Amino acid sequence: MAGGGGSVKEVGSKRELDKIVGDGSPAILHFWATWCEASKHMDQVFSHLSTDFPHAHFLRVEAEEQPEISELYSVSAVPYFVFFKDGKAVDTLEGADPSSLANKVAKIAGSITPGDPAAPASLGMAAGPTVLETVQELARESGAPQVVSSGLDDRLTKRLQQLVASHPVMLFMKGNPEEPKCGFSQKVVDILKKENVKFGSFDILTDNGVREGLKKFSNWPTYPQLYCKGELLGGCDIIITMHEGGELKEVFKDYGVDTAGEKGGISEPSGTSAALTTRLADLINSSPVMLFMKGTHDEPRCGFSRKVVDILKQEKVEFESFDILTDDEVRQGLKVYSNWSSYPQLYIKGELIGGSDIVLEMQKSGELRKVLAENGIHQKDSLEDRLKNIVNSSTVMLFMKGTPDAPRCGFSSKVVNALKEEGVEFGSFDILSDEEVRQGLKTFSNWPTYPQLYYKGELVGGCDIVLELQSSGELKSTLSE
Repeated sequence: MAGGGGSVKEVGSKRELDKIVGDGSPAILHFWATWCEASKHMDQVFSHLSTDFPHAHFLRVEAEEQPEISELYSVSAVPYFVFFKDGKAVDTLEGADPSSLANKVAKIAGSITPGDPAAPASLGMAAGPTVLETVQELARESGAPQVVSSGLDDRLTKRLQQLVASHPVMLFMKGNPEEPKCGFSQKVVDILKKENVKFGSFDILTDNGVREGLKKFSNWPTYPQLYCKGELLGGCDIIITMHEGGELKEVFKDYGVDTAGEKGGISEPSGTSAALTTRLADLINSSPVMLFMKGTHDEPRCGFSRKVVDILKQEKVEFESFDILTDDEVRQGLKVYSNWSSYPQLYIKGELIGGSDIVLEMQKSGELRKVLAENGIHQKDSLEDRLKNIVNSSTVMLFMKGTPDAPRCGFSSKVVNALKEEGVEFGSFDILSDEEVRQGLKTFSNWPTYPQLYYKGELVGGCDIVLELQSSGELKSTLSE
């Protein structure tokens, strides 16, 4: 995907990343996704920068394919950049902003030519003519500093219209009202609460399509954005000015938004439609242990999904799975619903546990088994384990048709009588009550018929052998050695 002649290295694991960053050299890590046009544009800029700053490491990670690394740096949208110096993450950049990228690279990597003073905060001077030319071309395509694909398709436009109009007062912000993820979003939330207004919200960090599309839809390049009855009021500065001047209250009044008769507060977030939210909740709760993955548990289609499947099998846990590759609505919607940006996702009793790395750590520490037990989910024994447990449940164990009090075949009745005549205490299992045990024990013991008598876990034999042992006077001694 990378353009230009720069040296950009694809990172395949956290261990590899730690090794590269650990040498102390300046390093820039680009999180990207195949579906994101902005990632593709920024990758061209990234590649050119790698040519102009040869002493820094330029690294790429496909966010959805490397959830361990994505989760480590709290990546919730792409493109996303992390800047390292002296082995530590010192800065980040979210979004398609070529100028800011070049300036931040120059800040940690120093000047282009050794011995020259550090480049000033100017894209042209910091990154050289090749990068400047690329950025200017991308800027012409987008008409704004943010590089996104030009135009909005009908589907996205319709979705944005529905979101904007989903509540009388609607706030598009970073984070949610309970946990804003930027100071400007926090300020607008606080103002709306002071105005005693109920409002809906949408976390633009959870959906890059909405995040970039709404900028064009509203012709407003930044967030937060506040709407009233489908009309844009503005961003943080405008809302503060309107609030302080009393104008915001008047606007709400003009639009028929009640600010006096009811207590202000937060409406349900609008990340997913009501129908999709219900569907996702039903899927999550369709099994006590539910795994959303790429592929199926029989045929995983990514290494991280396979890892979680293997862990659940090792823990002997029964689970259901959903292949997110077969349903894009679920795939994208669940990210918003769970506020978790990657797959696989494991749920226990409707609660998100996490992705592959969290599940692996929980298994290693014993926490996973503890959580399962606390939720009433116990290990499922394999058939072999189950058979061993039944065979060893009594010193003398008889697998028969029926019960000792009511045998249901003549051979079983004969063995029961022989054991009683010899005064032998024994346990029994009715193989007619469990077809899995009935068929499995034939293979387990390599004995094709019933009844079967065991002593201390070892097969003694069937009806004929038991009667021969009784006839020769050896039965009691055989069962008491």
